[in-house]
Amino acid sequence: MAGRTFEQWQVGDTIAHAITRTVTETDNLLISTLTHNPQPLHLDHEAARDSEFGKPLVNSCFTFSLLVGVSVGDTTLGTLIANLGYEEVKFPKPVFVGDTLSCETEVVALRESKSRPNAGIVTWEHRAKNQRGEIVCTMKRSALVRKDKA
Repeated sequence: MAGRTFEQWQVGDTIAHAITRTVTETDNLLISTLTHNPQPLHLDHEAARDSEFGKPLVNSCFTFSLLVGVSVGDTTLGTLIANLGYEEVKFPKPVFVGDTLSCETEVVALRESKSRPNAGIVTWEHRAKNQRGEIVCTMKRSALVRKDKA
């Protein structure tokens, strides 16, 4: 089991995830078409050329999902009962095809579950950075995580 149980977390624990990912045009095309997002800034090179960015932006849903996905192996793989929510999702810098993203996670809160004695709630702040060290996405994620078996 790669993920941690509730008792194995402490506020302030920080993980630099080993997985990095260079974003491809296919990534951007697939997330945009799978979610029926016709935004020309993601799909139309000519329209994007006339934008302030001068080229297509990667769909932020991809950036968000990649950040969560990369974190799973080190956080909740095998220990997750349920994701409870995402808060304060921000995209301070754009992501472009060819950017290589790295991710890190920090525990910002812990509490016992009031309704489930076998679980606790962990809140993480996830952050993604591009190859220049610029933060491109941040969010808080809360999850119900199982406790060690007594």
